[in-house]
Amino acid sequence: MKKVFIDGKAGTTGLRIYERLEKRDDILLVSLSESLRKSVSARKDALNDADVAILCLPDDAAREAVSLIENKNTVVIDASTAHRTHADWVYGFPELSLAHREKIANSKRIANPGCYASGFIALIYPLIKNGILPADTKVICHAVSGYSGAGKKGIEAYESKERDCALDTPRLYALGLDHKHVPEMKLHSGLKLSPIFTPYVCDYYAGMTVNVPLHASAFKHSVSVDELAEIYSAHYSGCRFVRVGKETSGYISANTLNGTNYLEILVNGNKEQLLLTARLDNLGKGASGAAIQNMNIALGLDESVSL
Repeated sequence: MKKVFIDGKAGTTGLRIYERLEKRDDILLVSLSESLRKSVSARKDALNDADVAILCLPDDAAREAVSLIENKNTVVIDASTAHRTHADWVYGFPELSLAHREKIANSKRIANPGCYASGFIALIYPLIKNGILPADTKVICHAVSGYSGAGKKGIEAYESKERDCALDTPRLYALGLDHKHVPEMKLHSGLKLSPIFTPYVCDYYAGMTVNVPLHASAFKHSVSVDELAEIYSAHYSGCRFVRVGKETSGYISANTLNGTNYLEILVNGNKEQLLLTARLDNLGKGASGAAIQNMNIALGLDESVSL
């Protein structure tokens, strides 16, 4: 039986992970009492005693937690932004390639992808990897997410009975075009230029869509909507949690994959302009689900256990 310690269990992501893992009989969840939850010495003991440590912490706290780990056998899965572009850490997106999956299976340091970044990279990486889109393409990405991604304070603000009426509408943020996911979006997609990223937080709890519109002329050769869908289907063939399709209803809702670990790629548009969309649960494949999937792979288990 493997020991798993979730450092930061009280947060949204940590709670989701705990709820999925507590039902398993092959894992012993290590917990600290409320009085010891912030004790450095108690956390250090738990981190070093664990077979897997999952960090659901702010960036600085995640770096501190890693510095406390002396056990070379402890697998660390960091759900923060702290190590997603770090050269010594493996990026935890197994569907991108067999090489990504193998690195996760053999690594002790795994950086869990960001939610927006998961959608963006899922769209762009296959196009650059397969030589269809030039790496120096200037890319714009628009995305919407439920307010659960805003953290505890954000959730409290949205669910308050006396909330500001501004929260009734979609709200554009990261106005300096410096969202914390942008560095990993650039690095792990293979782009040479940072994408222009405009995210919105909206008045619903969870679920997101990540959208990249492209002129057909941006591609190295002519490609239709159907051909592009076939390219994605071939790239993600055999990937249990990635689906490829085309929306026919005329609308793409952001919350239809909530409660799952699936990521869906939708290709729409026309001969001159193409619209690429990734849909996922920001708390599932965008956070807790991805962490559990990475843990399963690192432990040599079926990746879908608990998912």
